[in-house]
Amino acid sequence: MKILVLNCGSSSIKYKLFEMESKEVLAQGGVEKIGLKGSFLKFPLANGDKVVLEGEILEHQAGIEYILGVLMSEKYGCIKSLDEIDAVGHRVVHGGEEFNSSVYITDEVIKKMEECIELAPLHNPPNLAGIYAVRELMGDVPQVGVFDTAYHQTMPPKAYMYGLPYSLYEKYAIRRYGFHGTSHRYVSRKGCDILGVPYEKQRIITAHIGNGGSLAAIYGGKSIDTSMGMTPVEGLIMGTRSGDVDAGIVSFIMEKENIGTQAISTLVNKHSGLLGVSGVSSDMRELREAMNAGNERAILAFDMFVHRIKKYVGSYAAVLGGVDILMFTGGIGENASQVREGVCNDMEYMGIKLDLDKNNEIHGDEAVISAPDSKVTVMVVPTDEEYMIASDTMEIVNR
Repeated sequence: MKILVLNCGSSSIKYKLFEMESKEVLAQGGVEKIGLKGSFLKFPLANGDKVVLEGEILEHQAGIEYILGVLMSEKYGCIKSLDEIDAVGHRVVHGGEEFNSSVYITDEVIKKMEECIELAPLHNPPNLAGIYAVRELMGDVPQVGVFDTAYHQTMPPKAYMYGLPYSLYEKYAIRRYGFHGTSHRYVSRKGCDILGVPYEKQRIITAHIGNGGSLAAIYGGKSIDTSMGMTPVEGLIMGTRSGDVDAGIVSFIMEKENIGTQAISTLVNKHSGLLGVSGVSSDMRELREAMNAGNERAILAFDMFVHRIKKYVGSYAAVLGGVDILMFTGGIGENASQVREGVCNDMEYMGIKLDLDKNNEIHGDEAVISAPDSKVTVMVVPTDEEYMIASDTMEIVNR
């Protein structure tokens, strides 16, 4: 069974084509700068070389049409006909309270997804654009929506409600939803499989740390708390997002800077976080270079970044009543040994003890990095959200 996974962003489309029986990735790549000058499709070849095909890609349907054309091309393709693609799985950022699991996409489901647009105005429209495009280009091929928020729908009200008037929840569904759910779900299960321990009996903290980042507290195989909120701004300090901020600061800045809601949203989403504090970059690698050169603001940004993660680990240990496994994933979580060391430093009192040599050796591979006498197992587990989406898609289509 061949399944195409699409992740449509505001100006990009990432794709992977899976052969599910063998779990082989037949093709992968992405379209970037959709609707902008210099748009292109980039994908790797089997020998490691990368191909870049430039073209005028004005909207998502044109981008997906470009992808499908390459998949069927004589020079770079791996299929001869679109009929070989049995289903398409889509990453959808926000499912609101409506969706607590992945779903087969119907007209009714699309309507409900459209109703969630106001909860994720930057993310859900391009996700939907991908669904519309596949309908137009591939006819009745089965489509499945896999929601970032779905895994966290098991949180109890005490974890997802805000201390705001309850009427606002009733009117506008203002509550914590959480994101990166597909990653948290995949990594927590995969880690338990690696260790050979029962998933449903572990107290787990998963740390998905990349340009965006979130932690999840998992118990009984379910998410019981997570750091992102109604939007992906809340929680950790991220590449360009502020994370937790005193709500009073927002109105203070708006008044002092004489700016409106759109400008403050741009400030906390795109000009804050590591970039805003350091003034250097949102990229951890560039930040580390600046730190090594003695840049004090870069050092401050890094220290704040690690401190916030550590605070959430501690708070989730309290929520879980202890921790059995701490898992790092995401681009930074998998590759930045100094971040992992900083988070775990001085945490022996709660059973976390890192093996520093193992930690420094690991870059993007799955591994246990805790010391033999650590009461908490600390792991690096590379995430694979695309495979999780493909797996959900196959399961739903085969029902």
